[in-house]
Amino acid sequence: MTSAAEKAPPEARNLSEQAHDRIRRDILRGELFPGVKLHIEGISERYGIGIAPVREALNRLSSEGLVERKSQRGFFVAGISMAGLEELVKTRIWLETLALRESIAQGDVAWEENLVLAYHRLARTNRRVPDASGRDLAEEWEHLHKAFHMLLLERCGSSWLLGFCSTMMDQAVRYRSLSMKVHPNVQRREGAAAEHAAILAAAIDRKTDLACELLTEHYRATLEALRGVVGGDETAPAAGTGREAG
Repeated sequence: MTSAAEKAPPEARNLSEQAHDRIRRDILRGELFPGVKLHIEGISERYGIGIAPVREALNRLSSEGLVERKSQRGFFVAGISMAGLEELVKTRIWLETLALRESIAQGDVAWEENLVLAYHRLARTNRRVPDASGRDLAEEWEHLHKAFHMLLLERCGSSWLLGFCSTMMDQAVRYRSLSMKVHPNVQRREGAAAEHAAILAAAIDRKTDLACELLTEHYRATLEALRGVVGGDETAPAAGTGREAG
């Protein structure tokens, strides 16, 4: 069955992609808060993209779990909660340890070299400190962080599994970004860098059980760090940030 996006002319598809990427980026960065209503006309004006491509992008983001479409009410940024984060972390542990086991078993020298390089780039980037030009490195850090974690799983042999893991990583980025938006004094966990190094070493040394154990502890530590920062209701920590966008 052909989707509306596939039926649209190339120019419309390109604008829809632009709208999707820009709205998605702002949701993941915490620029658009949970529960905020996304007025199509306002979003169109905000990004300078037509109404039809924006509607297509919002429908796509709805299928990705970042936007909620409510009958007769329109589109809203998907809510978050502590219970949702706990479920997310639990599911990540299930799927990523499975992928990591397979990836370690299939990994070769090229995989090891790419993994070491990804770790090196991540370790050299501090997301809370601007570089010499004053550029905020938060977004670059998140990109490098995801690249490292995805490379750990890269050789698992399942594009489906990698796709699920990638989606869950993006959802985790959203929780971290929102936490720092609402609580600007929240810092990256001091132990996270050492945890990355330990996971890398275990993976390269083919210590599969240890690598999976360390990855599990890594995610659970992040969960505990966000406990109390992320609220318990459906749209926390968005309280007081406004309820409409555009």
